[in-house]
Amino acid sequence: MLRTIPHADVTELRLDRPPANALSPELLAALRDAVRGAPGDGARALILSGAEGMFSAGLDVPLFLELDRDGVRTAWITLFETMRALACSPVPVVAALTGHAPAGGCVLALCCDWRVQAEGRFKLGLNEVQVGVRPPGPILAAAERVVGRRQAERMLCTAELFGVDEATRIGLVDEVVPPGEVVARALEWARRSLALPPRTLESTRALCSAELARSFDRMEGEVLERFLDEWFGEECQGALRGLVERLAAKRG
Repeated sequence: MLRTIPHADVTELRLDRPPANALSPELLAALRDAVRGAPGDGARALILSGAEGMFSAGLDVPLFLELDRDGVRTAWITLFETMRALACSPVPVVAALTGHAPAGGCVLALCCDWRVQAEGRFKLGLNEVQVGVRPPGPILAAAERVVGRRQAERMLCTAELFGVDEATRIGLVDEVVPPGEVVARALEWARRSLALPPRTLESTRALCSAELARSFDRMEGEVLERFLDEWFGEECQGALRGLVERLAAKRG
């Protein structure tokens, strides 16, 4: 589900769960552990990449719908832990967006320091509301950190998926390059960051991610349980099951 590709002192973590790199709890846990462990294995920077044409389609909704409350709680906690691992990594992390990145795919990208997007008719955004899911606080905080409050509200409340040009205009995407050059350009960015004093860079990145880090601490206890109440509510479950039915109809 996750390939580790060394580029000397830069490690590429490539999502590899065909056909759409849907985020299962197992994939999220593997990514979390890989991000946490990479600096200890000698990585001085990380690249998060996906398949050509599809970075990640977001959460594996059919699988999530099979989970009971304890399972869903654990799965969302794992997502938050993965977000924190990326956002608070002691080494820089660049997202190589090799294609579409809706919903959870966009969330992972927002937690990286830089986003390189493939040219093409790809879509990015936070469309959770469209499928009945109220984005929890850490997702809003991640979006605010990248695009600012107003554009974050637009992303969450309209559930709009942006084309590459609009994503670049609002700051969701930092660079756009031909599809075959995404990882190479991400590697260039990572290597450029290595020229900076490492301890100073680490402490400065921690300062910049501090508010996002605090949002994870707030997503506990009663706050998390209220979110789960909404997840198992009639509106959310109905919208999610409708999505699964539409996807199955397309495949059929």
